Amino acid sequence: MPTPRIKDEEAYRALRREGNSEEKSARIANAGAASSRQAVASRGGRSRPYDDWTKKDLLQRAREIGIKGRSSMSKAQLITVLRGH
Repeated sequence: MPTPRIKDEEAYRALRREGNSEEKSARIANAGAASSRQAVASRGGRSRPYDDWTKKDLLQRAREIGIKGRSSMSKAQLITVLRGH
């Protein structure tokens, strides 16, 4: 079942079991494999929580990521989708 684009299959499967999306799980697993997991963890957490963002900022981030249907979403829905990405 190993996939060539996934560098740490065990971490990927654990992240998927937690409910993370395929893309997010792959991103985290590959970042952890490229360096140490501790180094990856120390890089995180520099952004304000999505709850503190304006709806305009959330829409812009959703646009950058390519989330479909973003213009008709409420702020709460945008936050949920962005967290799941």
